[in-house]
Amino acid sequence: MLLEIRNLRVRYKGAEVLKGISCEVEEGSIVTFLGANGAGKTTTLRAISGLVAPEAGEIWFDNKRIDGLPPQKIVQMGIRHVLEGRALFPYMSVLDNLKLGAFLQKDRSRIDQTLKDIFAHFPVLKERQGQQARTLSGGEQQMLTIARALMGHPRLLLLDEPSLGLSPMMVRQIGKIVRDIHERGVTVLLVEQNARLALGVAEKCYVFETGSIVASGTTAELVESDLVRKAYLGL
Repeated sequence: MLLEIRNLRVRYKGAEVLKGISCEVEEGSIVTFLGANGAGKTTTLRAISGLVAPEAGEIWFDNKRIDGLPPQKIVQMGIRHVLEGRALFPYMSVLDNLKLGAFLQKDRSRIDQTLKDIFAHFPVLKERQGQQARTLSGGEQQMLTIARALMGHPRLLLLDEPSLGLSPMMVRQIGKIVRDIHERGVTVLLVEQNARLALGVAEKCYVFETGSIVASGTTAELVESDLVRKAYLGL
């Protein structure tokens, strides 16, 4: 198992945000978290990447315990976190944003080859490589955020609400990007309120409610469940 979370608890200002959740992500899979705002999905991602400290529980990555490690160490181990809200450097160029994603890489030839691969995969970024990141459209900024994470050759990519604020056409494009990333051998953990997008690309799903996991299974199983059909698919 690539990632295991065991009885994880997190508090914010005295309130218990995660109430002892457990879940796992197999290497080479796409797993999604579904749930309303405040259910604990983003907090779980932030705990995995070391941005919040758990009160209790364990997080294991590639058979190594990582809860309590600093974020930079977790990045070095192969986990990249694409934060909600496209945390780009707005006044830096597209190219410089991408190069920052490879800051841990020492092999210049490998960096150059990765950049060529990124531009082949995201041709719009090649076209706009000299522009400031702030001048891109919302969809292009999301592509840049994901591409920057891929520059570091992650084993596990954490995606937090990649379709947020995007047009329906761009949402479909994000779905294709997630599938393409997976086909390149990257394991993906996706937090997404767009249930149709999430269930359309993932193999396994965990449903969050108020800090707890209330359902889990393959996406095929959950698409047929009354909970998901009524609460998330409007059926």
